[in-house]
Amino acid sequence: MSSVIHVTPDGTAETPQLALPAVPAVNRRRWAIIATATAAALLATSAAFAKGAPDDIADLAQKVSPAVVNVSVTRAVEPVQMMGGVPEMGQLPEGSPFEDLFKRFFGERHPGFGNREGPGSGMGRPMAVGSGFIIDQQGYVVTNNHVIDDADAIKVTIGDDSYPATVIGRDEKTDLALLKIEAGKPLPYVAFGDSDGVRPGDWIMAVGNPFGLGGTVTAGIVSARGRDLAGSALVDFLQIDAPINSGNSGGPTFAADGKVIGVNTAIFSPNGGNVGIGFAIPSNLAAQVVADLRDDGQVERGWLGVQIQPVTDELAQAFGLDGAKGALVSSVGDGTPAKAAGLKDGDIILEWNGKTVEKFKDLPRLVAASPVGSSVKMTVWRDQARKPFTVKLAALPSDAKLAANAAHNRAGQSATIPDTGLTLADLTPENRQRYDIPQDVDGVLIVDVDATSIAAREGMRPGDIITSVALQTVTSTKDILKIVKESRGGGQSVMTFKVAGPNGERFVALRIA
Repeated sequence: MSSVIHVTPDGTAETPQLALPAVPAVNRRRWAIIATATAAALLATSAAFAKGAPDDIADLAQKVSPAVVNVSVTRAVEPVQMMGGVPEMGQLPEGSPFEDLFKRFFGERHPGFGNREGPGSGMGRPMAVGSGFIIDQQGYVVTNNHVIDDADAIKVTIGDDSYPATVIGRDEKTDLALLKIEAGKPLPYVAFGDSDGVRPGDWIMAVGNPFGLGGTVTAGIVSARGRDLAGSALVDFLQIDAPINSGNSGGPTFAADGKVIGVNTAIFSPNGGNVGIGFAIPSNLAAQVVADLRDDGQVERGWLGVQIQPVTDELAQAFGLDGAKGALVSSVGDGTPAKAAGLKDGDIILEWNGKTVEKFKDLPRLVAASPVGSSVKMTVWRDQARKPFTVKLAALPSDAKLAANAAHNRAGQSATIPDTGLTLADLTPENRQRYDIPQDVDGVLIVDVDATSIAAREGMRPGDIITSVALQTVTSTKDILKIVKESRGGGQSVMTFKVAGPNGERFVALRIA
């Protein structure tokens, strides 16, 4: 079976079908994808021919390659019990993510991994490599988020020179990151092109750092547009056949004019190597995200607040709609822009801000690209008629807050405990599945932790379960709020929280006033 590999911070492997081209590192995720290619018409007028290769590919490669960089990161590894300088695997819990890590780190010695800092020290410095490209002479570098995620240190290499890099901003939803280096001199750079004008059959060239070898040039064509990868609802990927491999992640795909029309991100492969099916983030989306990151380090997206599903032929017939099109609203969240606009379950959104919603997957991209705070007109199919609505968009909340909202909307409760930095939610079937919590575990789910709080410093993380507060068993957020309120009323300022997580149960003392 073909597989694709994705380096991600949680170390999970969702579906062994999709590979992000980065040298094997500590964190991985697999995505599922089925890819097909389309053929360009052979008989057409000269204006309709796909864009061919430049007259001299070597000249183009020489022109753009100086702006393509190598990105290397190191990630610290916690010490473990050692026997004779080798990790004692029997000391690791069965199924632990570190089990696979140490098999790879000490057993297989993949390219790109550093050596132990000392014999028997138990401390490793795993190293991963990827690619990137400079977008202006001041030293701003674009790469993939999964290349630099959880990095302990980041280094950018340009030719024979290496520079430490700082993260200006990163966006997990599009897998993009913006770095900055200080070279003390103007640097070569490349510009974004117009990916909307790219067609299947257009010639392209990829430049990157496969397997850590350094600047490597490959060429091919755009095989298809509008590819979907599981977990990337906001990206319509370009499919390319220019050979890209592990380490090409974050590198650019160039058009014949030398402008970047894609950021290489993933490959479809049976073994992690190139088989001629790669995926790149279109430059128009990348340029927008990078501009937001450069402005304030984050990306602000519009939020509607609905759950949607595809409109099938059968559903279209049932709703009296002439054809399977649009996005069917299956749920409207309380306190959302959609609720305020009057949307209801069973509405079918056909148009958004003047653009047709052909498929349900079009809507998230259109909404996310709309300015926060703007009033957007949409056309909705309700009661077998087209009806106009206007919605004022809010900013897309964090995933943790969305999870808490979802839990609340499904008859669960959520709450923020003041002064602790904790946002909690009742355990529901939905968030048990989301956080992979066994049915025999009871308590209250942590869905968000303020990074500056004592709770964060004590190691409390989203997905942990609070099983008792002040030695009293808790099974709902109401239980915790009641105990905290009573304790504060009695003048108590510090309370014990018993927390269950991947490393077992432990007590944490938190100041509540």
